[in-house]
Amino acid sequence: MAAHRRPSRRSLSGSSARTAFTIALAGAATATGFEGTGHAEPDLSPEQVKAEVDKLYQEAEVATQKYDGAKERADAAEQRLSTLRDEAARKTDGLNSARDELGSMAAAQYRDGGLDPALQLALSDDPDHYLEGAEFVDRAGTRQAAAVAGVREQLREIEQLRGAARIELAGLRARQAELKRDQKTINGKLDAARRLMSRLSAAERARLGDGTGRASRSATGGREGLAPLGSATAEAPGSRAAAALSYAYSKLGSPYVWGATGPDAFDCSGLVQAAYRAAGISLPRTTYAQIDAGRRVSRSELAPGDLVFFYSGISHVGIYVGNGMMIHAPNPSAPVRIAPIDEMPFAGATRVV
Repeated sequence: MAAHRRPSRRSLSGSSARTAFTIALAGAATATGFEGTGHAEPDLSPEQVKAEVDKLYQEAEVATQKYDGAKERADAAEQRLSTLRDEAARKTDGLNSARDELGSMAAAQYRDGGLDPALQLALSDDPDHYLEGAEFVDRAGTRQAAAVAGVREQLREIEQLRGAARIELAGLRARQAELKRDQKTINGKLDAARRLMSRLSAAERARLGDGTGRASRSATGGREGLAPLGSATAEAPGSRAAAALSYAYSKLGSPYVWGATGPDAFDCSGLVQAAYRAAGISLPRTTYAQIDAGRRVSRSELAPGDLVFFYSGISHVGIYVGNGMMIHAPNPSAPVRIAPIDEMPFAGATRVV
């Protein structure tokens, strides 16, 4: 009988080793991109961890903007639904009053309508007075017909309002379901980033920065090369841009919380919206809507107070403060801070005022 030998293991080298590493790294990206996975993650270098964390934070920011947009639409739907319900309630009160009036008319007719009008005239002690009364009754009948028509119209309007409210409620529930999906995506990305960062030592995190792909700065620091607030506001194109800058400066060090619009925490578009709200200007909620809220300006034309946008999907925004710097809310690993606009892929700029 021939002896069966166990095949010898071949070592990986050259392109085979690179292929194996690429597959392992792709598996790590997949495992960290979704919450609750039980797959083992390969050993990554600190630089690879940092790159993956940067990617996860950017993906979470895209999902945050989707959440912000869905939240804005849900709030508007809820307001419209409340208005429709209030209007339906008011019309229902009016309908009930009109029905009460018709009931009174019907009761009076029942009491007085038992005799033929000609017999009532013959029996009347005062025919002239009776004829005047008969004319009044005729007018009252015309008024009653109008009242009935009015009740029918009110019923139609109320049913239309209730139908519109049902449609609005269905839309609101769809937006709420969308919010839950986006919330799950955001939390999954952030949890994966935290798991990856926990694999680095404190020394490695300090060497690489804060895991955001940005140089680490203190909450109120990062002012290198930055003009003082007074200088920045003086260079702003208008008083409202200057007021927005002052607000943003006052929020340095505030924590990043996705979906937050202040006054104590912000996401990136929430900070921009709050700053210009403080200056008396209403901006849309999301980055992809904010970029169209003013006049586009080129990078060479930037002035303090302009909105600067990043990434091809317009998923991040900051407020330009001069000297190539901006104030922005980066991500959950860093507070509102001052940073160079060169640290992310520049996508465009808008001057609100």
